[in-house]
Amino acid sequence: MARHLITSALPYINGIKHLGNMVGSMLPADVYSRYLRQRGHDVLYICATDEHGTPAELAAKEQGIPVDVFCAQAHDQQKAIYDGFQLAFDYFGRSSSPQNRDITQEIARELKANGFIEERAIRQVYSNADGRFLPDRYIIGTCPHCGYDKARGDQCENCTRVLDPTDLIEPRSAISGSSDLEIRETKHLFLLQSALAGEVEAWVDERADNWPVLASSIARKWLTEGLHDRAITRDLDWGVPVPADTWPDLAAEGKVFYVWFDAPIEYIGATKEWADKDPENRDWRSWWWESEADVRYTQFMGKDNVPFHSVMFPATLLGTRSPWKKVDVIKAFNWLNYYGGKFSTSQQRGVFTHDALEILPADYWRYFMMANAPESDDTSFTWEHFTATVNKDLADTLGNFVNRVLSFSRKRFGDDVPAGGEPGEAEAKLGEEIARLLAEYEEQMEAIQFRKAAAALRALWSAGNSYLEEKAPWLEIKTNPESAALTLRTAMNLIHLYSVISEPFIPASAKAMRSAFALQDDSAPWVTPEEARALSFLPTGTPFTVPPVLFAKITDEDLETYKERFGGAAE
Repeated sequence: MARHLITSALPYINGIKHLGNMVGSMLPADVYSRYLRQRGHDVLYICATDEHGTPAELAAKEQGIPVDVFCAQAHDQQKAIYDGFQLAFDYFGRSSSPQNRDITQEIARELKANGFIEERAIRQVYSNADGRFLPDRYIIGTCPHCGYDKARGDQCENCTRVLDPTDLIEPRSAISGSSDLEIRETKHLFLLQSALAGEVEAWVDERADNWPVLASSIARKWLTEGLHDRAITRDLDWGVPVPADTWPDLAAEGKVFYVWFDAPIEYIGATKEWADKDPENRDWRSWWWESEADVRYTQFMGKDNVPFHSVMFPATLLGTRSPWKKVDVIKAFNWLNYYGGKFSTSQQRGVFTHDALEILPADYWRYFMMANAPESDDTSFTWEHFTATVNKDLADTLGNFVNRVLSFSRKRFGDDVPAGGEPGEAEAKLGEEIARLLAEYEEQMEAIQFRKAAAALRALWSAGNSYLEEKAPWLEIKTNPESAALTLRTAMNLIHLYSVISEPFIPASAKAMRSAFALQDDSAPWVTPEEARALSFLPTGTPFTVPPVLFAKITDEDLETYKERFGGAAE
């Protein structure tokens, strides 16, 4: 059985993330990790804050604190939010760690030794107003491809095209806003991607058929357009320093590695951080070194991150000529928009993760986002859609089923699982339906198709309601108490099943359902379709309690309050 290495794109250190960032990386990686763990796989889920680069320096400067202090505080703040969403990272590290610094420098040395890094004199933008060279992200202007007027000098976040600062129309400094810019000569290190293009293309051809079309099409588009040599150093105070033992002149000038060079390497660095924190963890290199045969590596990210993970990072690892583990599957996501427009902090439009947890429990958000994940195209968050999903799927279909089954059984038969008669035709029919739907759920989870998996899970919940309506124990009790007891016992077995299979999506609610039953031994991590078909996991006489309401409905008044606070449809 292969070990599973899972990473999600590193959230940038600057600012609290919105729901679109969550659904496009960390949350699906968590859902998948939880599922694999339940199925008995050895799983390592690694993530970290991406702490180097321009925005961190600018944010620290704005707050009037050192950048390392800013990053430490922001890391803790983000980690607390992700804990609130119950993201079960094995380790959540920091790209500014000594481990990442050392591994990044080691990889750079290997690339130089193999002839894939060279020093070049280039002409770079210099800001007279700021008295410094401006790294790509310090320059903003209009994208020449799509016309977006806030494109950065390294990439347009609107159309995802990679840019050079000199491509921008009407460029200006992100620090001072000054347009008093000129071109001066300076020296930087370049990764010779052109020399690795053939190897990267062969590597993509070998693996991309297992990727979603979104990821494979972006990778192949880049390769078709041709890989260009890329500067991998910047003039910044904050970053992984160029090692003085290899490039003494550049080190003396204070050059640091480009954030997109060291950030993916942090997946490896964070694994070493994890191992260094706990000496009982297996050797971190066993996940990353000579592990092609026994480790399956899956990455989760938004579509803007695909070029770097499908081309640049593989080129980096291939160029080392060392047996670093490279990704097997890239699961990419489109955008989650807000009423058809972008989330905006400045315009107070959209739901950001800290506010989401303030108003509703994490499971509401987890389920909604994964049931509507932007896998095949961009999707749009609206409060109306969110409210309808929560009320119908979570409150009515699942929550109400749990509450009425347990409440009615306690009222009529006491606090233990009732016995009742032998299962009949209705139970056999239900068992077949449950086995079929659970097999569908497993198939979609294995395929990393979250919307289809959520639909199968919802159908499993609905099957319980259909059975309950068909058997109507509130009527059976009047004429055949034994049959009513059978119906309720069967329904309780469904609740236990739901508590197991729903855990990847709604872990807190799953725990509440599972803990309703006082089983002596309830260690089964998963229930197979064959086991589910019998619907007989709960022994007769098992004590149970009625948990608090799992999901409270969102009222019309709540809906209007949320729209007023976070902004509704754009004007």
